[in-house]
Amino acid sequence: MYYPDELIEEIRTRNDIVDVISGYVRLQKKGSSYFGLCPFHNEKSPSFSVSRQKQMYYCFGCGAGGNVYTFLMEYENFSFVEAVKYLADRAGIELPEAEYSKEAKAKADLKTSILEVNKTAAKYFYAQLKSERGTQAYTYLKDRGLSDETITAFGLGYSNKYSDDLYKYLRGKGYSEELIRQAGLVNTDEKHGVYDKFWNRVIFPIMDVNSRVIGFGGRVMGDAKPKYLNSPETPVFDKSRNLYGLNRARTSRKPYFLLCEGYMDVISLHQAGFTNAVASLGTALTSGHASLIKRYVHEVYLTYDSDDAGTRAALRAVPILREAGISAKVVRMDPYKDPDEFIKNLGAEEYEKRIQNARNGFMFSLEMLEREFDMASPEGKTDFFRETARRLLSFEDELERNNYIEAVSSAYKVSRESLEKLVAKTAVSAGMAKPVSRPKRADGAEKPKEDGILTSQKALLTWMIESEKLYRTISSLISPDDFTEGIYRTVAELLYEQHENGGLNPAKILDHFTAEEEHREAASLFHTKIRQLNSKEEEEQALKEIILRVKAHGIDAKSSELDPTDMAGLQRLMEEKRKLEDLRALHISID
Repeated sequence: MYYPDELIEEIRTRNDIVDVISGYVRLQKKGSSYFGLCPFHNEKSPSFSVSRQKQMYYCFGCGAGGNVYTFLMEYENFSFVEAVKYLADRAGIELPEAEYSKEAKAKADLKTSILEVNKTAAKYFYAQLKSERGTQAYTYLKDRGLSDETITAFGLGYSNKYSDDLYKYLRGKGYSEELIRQAGLVNTDEKHGVYDKFWNRVIFPIMDVNSRVIGFGGRVMGDAKPKYLNSPETPVFDKSRNLYGLNRARTSRKPYFLLCEGYMDVISLHQAGFTNAVASLGTALTSGHASLIKRYVHEVYLTYDSDDAGTRAALRAVPILREAGISAKVVRMDPYKDPDEFIKNLGAEEYEKRIQNARNGFMFSLEMLEREFDMASPEGKTDFFRETARRLLSFEDELERNNYIEAVSSAYKVSRESLEKLVAKTAVSAGMAKPVSRPKRADGAEKPKEDGILTSQKALLTWMIESEKLYRTISSLISPDDFTEGIYRTVAELLYEQHENGGLNPAKILDHFTAEEEHREAASLFHTKIRQLNSKEEEEQALKEIILRVKAHGIDAKSSELDPTDMAGLQRLMEEKRKLEDLRALHISID
């Protein structure tokens, strides 16, 4: 859905960022800004700052920052459009009706209807649990150690032993048979006709990150099979892209998730105070799950069952998480099967100790690999190290791979040099070795790494919104064309345009980026951490070096794109190179 820039800006200005964030974070005024504990990472001293003047927030601890839209996207996991709708409603601004195609409108309406019927079903299941019919299920949950508060918090329920009660109830509420079927709540066959998918089961409502019921899981009360049953895939439920308990875990202040196998593990951990526990929904961990997790944390503790099946699941999960940029550790619960059993027998304090002693995912995989080889024989040990070398090659980053080579060499008492040689030989044999090369400038020197250039460009943008004087200094030497990355250049162009029109408004610049990833990236450009230097002279020298670096890189980029027959362009480029040489001799003041 597209909304005009003027409307986006009106909605933002009608929602003061201090007032909005105060609804989530306790803020105290200090000087011209407000400070509180950051909601995006765990801290004891307030480093989260909100500026009413700039209408921006920034955490000096973790680097989170942006405007009021950014905050809601990060905290509530809203899309940009959802954030706009929320703030428009808060400000009493009526949004124009979305112009959908007939097909898109039908699809959106179906999703809304399924969410509504799911919510009604969840209320029905909860009422059944608390009724006389639900005595057996309620007793089962209490015997599993769950408190009434936990049962209510997770909305647990019961589907009674009559196989069409829910269907009759929903039909009585006016829902069509087709809608109930599309929500995955009933089945149909020639023998039984229409009957409930869940009956005589404890019900676990499955919610998305915004606590909307998207499906259900059911644990049978008798001996019927399967023991656990999940909703089928529907327009609102994709089990490979949702995690049980995520709606609660995402607000935990822990910097990692505890990843479990089942509903009861998650619920027991939350009740014991481990509110960062989640579980995949009756399926192995997928790349979709990993991508979802990455939006909230960068570290996962796998707390799967301690049997062979759980161990295999953990071994499969480790590389999937690593591929998504998430580090994985494995929590062992021997002699107990799962977190639920462990906590019931040994308590939360002992479980916390197991977390502290969790094994690195890769090293754990090698411990399991050992079992497949005769480590007492030279041949078996050699084969083990050959397979280890092959696995070490999965680390593409050279520094990370070297760190793991060092860890393996220390753990298995083998010389680092011999292991490095084996890894190199394995790479050549597999055709994976290739020389490292970096693009050269015209003078033959290597270009600086791209990440360093982008960091320098970010630093200039941060400085320019922090100080009017620094803006004047930097903009006299650097133009928007010197910002080589697309989004960086767009932000620079908007920033220069605002200054020329006499009004700096970085919060408004962010309104330009409505795609979620672009918005988050643009927000980060105004909040680069700049190392504090000891003196004014050092600061001036650092600023000069960054300006020279950005200018030189901009000239290199223009050189590579220049048509050799473009004489006017070549002349402009020669003039810029001359100015660059003049700049090297120039003193830059921060006053």
